Amino acid sequence: MDNMNLDTLWNACLAGNRKAQFQLYQTLSGRMFGVCLRYAQHESEAEEILQAGFIKVFTKGQLFDNKGSLEGWIRKIMVNTAIELHRNKSRHSFESLTDDYPVVDSRSRSDENLRYKDLLTMVTELPLGYRTVFNLYVIEGYSHKEIAQMLSISEGNSKSQLSRARQWLKEKLMKIENIGL
Repeated sequence: MDNMNLDTLWNACLAGNRKAQFQLYQTLSGRMFGVCLRYAQHESEAEEILQAGFIKVFTKGQLFDNKGSLEGWIRKIMVNTAIELHRNKSRHSFESLTDDYPVVDSRSRSDENLRYKDLLTMVTELPLGYRTVFNLYVIEGYSHKEIAQMLSISEGNSKSQLSRARQWLKEKLMKIENIGL
């Protein structure tokens, strides 16, 4: 669907048109589910995030200021909904880490033949704190400063969570290479 049709659809959603809301959901739910899945442990949790996120989209639609893309705004709502859900489920999900944790080289290359789905599965297996920071930094492109503000942690904690996530993934990749999967 092109932006002009999406804009028309969005305007109908803002007017309370249920059919337009359903059509917008049908149009974007697949892509947004992929976003939610990166933050969820299981598909059912991703579905919960997706549903809660779209409820926010439709109840707070007037907050969209048309300065960016509608899809980008909805993606941000999905990410924030995932963070909020995890925060509500576990107030103590992030480890307290010192700021001087050694940084792992982020440029090390993994097996080129590793399938995207396998890597995504590994990311979903990361501990919650690692997974959240990894997704926000690597996938969504947020800075450590932004992540720290979003998650109410220090920048150093964000950096060390990312470093530990990368180390965890690196060790998992090495195990896979050693058993020849």
